[in-house]
Amino acid sequence: MKGDSDLGGDAGMRAGRQAGVDWRSVGVLYAREVRSALRDRTIVVNGILIPVVLYPLLLWVTFAGVTFVRGQTSDLTARVAVFGLEGRPALRKELEADPRVVLVPASAPGAAAADVKSGGLDAALEIAPAGPAEGPLRVRLTWAGSKERSAAARERLTALLDRVRERTLMREAAARGMDGPAFTLFTLKTRNVATGREMSRFLLGLLLPVLFVVMVSAGCFYTAIDATAGERERSTWETLMTTAAPRSSIVVAKYLYVTSFGFLAGVLNLGAMAVTMRPVTAPLATPSGTGLDFSVPAAGVPVLLAGALALSAFLAAVMMLFAVFAKTFKEGQAMLTPFTLLAMLPAGFLAVPGIELTFPLALVPVVNVSLVVREAITGVFRWPEIAVAAAASALAIGASLRLVVFVLGSEEVATGAVTGGPVAFLGRRLGGRRRPAFGARVQ
Repeated sequence: MKGDSDLGGDAGMRAGRQAGVDWRSVGVLYAREVRSALRDRTIVVNGILIPVVLYPLLLWVTFAGVTFVRGQTSDLTARVAVFGLEGRPALRKELEADPRVVLVPASAPGAAAADVKSGGLDAALEIAPAGPAEGPLRVRLTWAGSKERSAAARERLTALLDRVRERTLMREAAARGMDGPAFTLFTLKTRNVATGREMSRFLLGLLLPVLFVVMVSAGCFYTAIDATAGERERSTWETLMTTAAPRSSIVVAKYLYVTSFGFLAGVLNLGAMAVTMRPVTAPLATPSGTGLDFSVPAAGVPVLLAGALALSAFLAAVMMLFAVFAKTFKEGQAMLTPFTLLAMLPAGFLAVPGIELTFPLALVPVVNVSLVVREAITGVFRWPEIAVAAAASALAIGASLRLVVFVLGSEEVATGAVTGGPVAFLGRRLGGRRRPAFGARVQ
């Protein structure tokens, strides 16, 4: 009788420890997790330093590559075969005067087209006879869109022929006593009313949503694995679960630890992007004369911080839900990688111009935060939709965290005896087929 009473008392104590949150224990456990993470070179490098340094570096490499290719194509000499120049000295003189165009002889238009396709020529011009020698021109330009040199030659020849046509029109207009605009019937002039700051924010709004999800995911990825599978691999998980702290306090401490590092990675990367975007994009902006200013509106800073916190809180809960079923760090990486790629997928579609934050999109996790961040950078604040996005994110975070607590409340998960992933486990639990609790008496 006494043994049964003791067993029942132990079960009651265990149930009491699992219920409720002891915030003092949470603070102690949270500090332990942070100290352990800061001493782990893998977490510091992959969770913080790489998001801060790598993505601005990749951005710099991308823009430097674009600038290099632009410089290479602007300096190359277009090899062009021209047919039908007989009796048109003005056009021949214009082509020969361009130092970036060299005329290459070819036997026939068909052979020239084959050379363009193979890369031996960059373009071919066929001038069809139409009236007098100096009359209207009908020109066919042959080029290969799959070749960079040919595409550059097409742009160069098109601009050259436009200049020739403009001068021809002006000359014909003068011969008839008319000015140029009257002869051409209408002219087109474009004006960009967007300032350099607005253009910069637009560019940043296209690039940042995807990078924002990537950087926060990187901050949560390794810490979520370290807080679960890493504990098991170090053989400290069972010791931690037998401490006097309630099970829920352990879960909350680990969750706050993962969320903090995801938030830190996101904020540090936002700062790194804001500092490096202007010098990185300066070579592209200089030719157009547009002064770029990547400053974020003051009202957008709290929104960006809140977005980083909401995104890291959601990703931390979901990543912990997957990682808790892993028994080794390597297995945890294999489990979380597909989810990380899936989380980045919706953010990739947000780079398409024209997508705005609407009430339906405000209900979708990850997408809502990415849209809020993009619009906050450009100075657009749809407060009703932002409120709906905040409420939807809070519900998703609460549901995910509650699911993590529910999963870790199972002794088979806590002891590492569970088989299968989260889907199989939830199927067994919700289907009513439970394993005996750890330490329970089997009849």
